[in-house]
Amino acid sequence: MREPLSITVNEDERMIPMWSIVVAVAAFVVVEYYFWVVAPLQRHHGPPPIGFRIYFNISWGLLVSLYFLMVGYISKDAPRRAMSLRLWMLVCLVMPGGIGAVLYFLLRQPEISLCAACGTHVQSDFHFCPQCNYQLTANCGNCFRTVRTSDQFCTRCGHELASDHMPSRLRALGD
Repeated sequence: MREPLSITVNEDERMIPMWSIVVAVAAFVVVEYYFWVVAPLQRHHGPPPIGFRIYFNISWGLLVSLYFLMVGYISKDAPRRAMSLRLWMLVCLVMPGGIGAVLYFLLRQPEISLCAACGTHVQSDFHFCPQCNYQLTANCGNCFRTVRTSDQFCTRCGHELASDHMPSRLRALGD
């Protein structure tokens, strides 16, 4: 097996819009202000130990910030996957405790790309274009699972890929 490539900057990290980062920071500051300044004035008994207060206050601030970062990510990711932005933003904002964001990540569609031959929008997990039958990715001729163009045998069933007669464009990529 070859060495994995070093990962530089993850594309998903750039998917969080600036407005979401600003709102997340503001929400963290508001939560901290409430728990450190407003809430202690409304108590009729002594405050809990300082370690408990620090843990509780920072964890709630981080959870609220993470919620707004997830909503921002979904606002840029849904159109990339040809999903309804308004519906998923509404689901994320209405469902309590981040359940809407979890549902989004469980039910999201594959990314959409263009067919190199005809320009049709296709899902990234398609092997062939539904309009022109152009082979988009290399796959095993026996079990039809996706394989890398440089593989000589299928990792799932052990089928020899050289006997599949790959199209010349995929064979050239593999060499």
